[in-house]
Amino acid sequence: MNGPTPHEPVGASLAKRLSAREDPRLSGVVSLLRRLDAADRTVFGAVADLSTPWLDDSLRRISDFANFSKPWFIMAGALAALGGDRGRRAALTGVAAIGVTSFMVNQPMKLANRRRPHRALLGVPETRWVGMPSSTSFPSGHAASAAAFCVAVGAVVPGLRWALRVAAAVVALSRVYTGVHYPGDVLVGASVGAGLGRLTVAVASRLAQRGVGMGCGRGADTT
Repeated sequence: MNGPTPHEPVGASLAKRLSAREDPRLSGVVSLLRRLDAADRTVFGAVADLSTPWLDDSLRRISDFANFSKPWFIMAGALAALGGDRGRRAALTGVAAIGVTSFMVNQPMKLANRRRPHRALLGVPETRWVGMPSSTSFPSGHAASAAAFCVAVGAVVPGLRWALRVAAAVVALSRVYTGVHYPGDVLVGASVGAGLGRLTVAVASRLAQRGVGMGCGRGADTT
């Protein structure tokens, strides 16, 4: 069998393909990928082995509830309705960040074609299981959208930063805990989401500044 086994993280399969080229210039990359693969497996196994049945139901519910970015859209709606001008700006920026991130993660990045963890083989208790998504595993869309919204809204409403970070971290943890993602999927997803969240904030800020500038210019013409 040339491809990865159903429970093999992407690092191992990529390392195999690169090592097959027998190019000494790639030896460092192959070694790094194998170390990352080993770390991914070790952390996933450690989480699967946690004896925390009291967390199973709550994290399973959180993981399911986070499908389609529901918590973040609900929060955006609350901000828009109750937060005044700043709340509406935060909601718009947060939703825009989710949109950009979802496109990037679910389109070009999913082409990495990493298989989902095989929960039964890897020892994840069935009491934790949620529906296994049909999409590929790398990177985690849940973690990416959570991080993007957290960063974007936190930049506009700094008082919400820590609450949002905790919420995003719990969602990210739930994806590993329920066995639908490797830790590496979540870490990369969160990193990508945070970066795209910052980019969205920067673009929104630039557009707002241009709008103010043009508004001032029009005002000066009419006085």
